[in-house]
Amino acid sequence: LGSPGPIGRQTLEVAAACGHRVLALTAHHNIALLEQQARTFHPILAAAADPTAAAALAMRLSDTDIRVLAGEEGVLAAARLPQADTAVTALVGIAGLAPTLAAIDSGKRIALANKETLVCAGPLVMARAREKGAEIVPVDSEHSAIFQSLQGSSPKELRRILLTASGGPFFGWSREALEGVTPARALQHPNWSMGAKVTIDSATLMNKGLELLEAMSLFDVPEKIQILIHRESILHSAVEYCDNSVIAQLGDPDMRLPIQYALSWPDRTPGPARPLDLLSVGKLTFAQPDLKTFRCLALAIRAAREGGTAPAILNGANEVAVERFLAGKIGFLQIPQVVEAALDTVPRAAALTLESIQAADQAARRAAARAAEG
Repeated sequence: LGSPGPIGRQTLEVAAACGHRVLALTAHHNIALLEQQARTFHPILAAAADPTAAAALAMRLSDTDIRVLAGEEGVLAAARLPQADTAVTALVGIAGLAPTLAAIDSGKRIALANKETLVCAGPLVMARAREKGAEIVPVDSEHSAIFQSLQGSSPKELRRILLTASGGPFFGWSREALEGVTPARALQHPNWSMGAKVTIDSATLMNKGLELLEAMSLFDVPEKIQILIHRESILHSAVEYCDNSVIAQLGDPDMRLPIQYALSWPDRTPGPARPLDLLSVGKLTFAQPDLKTFRCLALAIRAAREGGTAPAILNGANEVAVERFLAGKIGFLQIPQVVEAALDTVPRAAALTLESIQAADQAARRAAARAAEG
């Protein structure tokens, strides 16, 4: 789900290297790349969420036997495809929620790369997965590291999770220095190659706030998470146990490694990820995050504390704020201001249903749009 994006493309690299059969591909509107991927992997079906793009894709693939589906229903059909045992959910934003739930309802393993699914609807999604017997294996490098570090342990042995963050391109900068940051500069991540939305979230530290919310649901540890800035992006996260042992997962900053683990777990197989050379790394450093300068992380912590639909409000407002920043309509430091305005004004709902989450998301987007214009 989301095959033309960075995670989708790297998933297909892993599939080709490790012999996984690709049965369905979806995109929103990038049909040029989707057609290329479809011709390479020959899935049963391909779907484009944009109906116009789907019609064009159907024409392009008319010389094949690949079914082409359109709209949200087409994406949901791909998520439910009975022949598939695993769904890689690599859609960006709240758009990934309904397809992820559809894949869960089909009892598939969810290789979860769409953090907004658990940010906005964590308790709902995890309860549905338990009900349907669907496995959720994280693809985010940090959550994969935690997942790997928890293997073979009991929840009662866990003391805390150490969630690492690269700090983005502006670690150590003052608020004054951030005043004139441009989208082009913010997109220059020092370690990772990611999509524009995730890269800006990394620059504001909102990405780490979203990952905090994701980890709370994924590992059921609401009060046991410490965030550490780790500039080298080598130690991807760690778990501290009751005996004071710390188990960590290290690796080169290469998303193909957590993608492969999500597909092969509980087994490990050779794959395309780069080996780690600790001698060339030299040293590993750690620091506290600056919550006063990078206020998006503080706002995410607030949303985690408030619960209910507050995380969905945070996420929806942030998607609008990042979109406006990338379009040059607001400044970098206005991103947290827009998000905070939505958190301050949009009413909360305590009960989490798909309807209440979607309503909170839409209300947050309207509030954020007003704040961005003001």
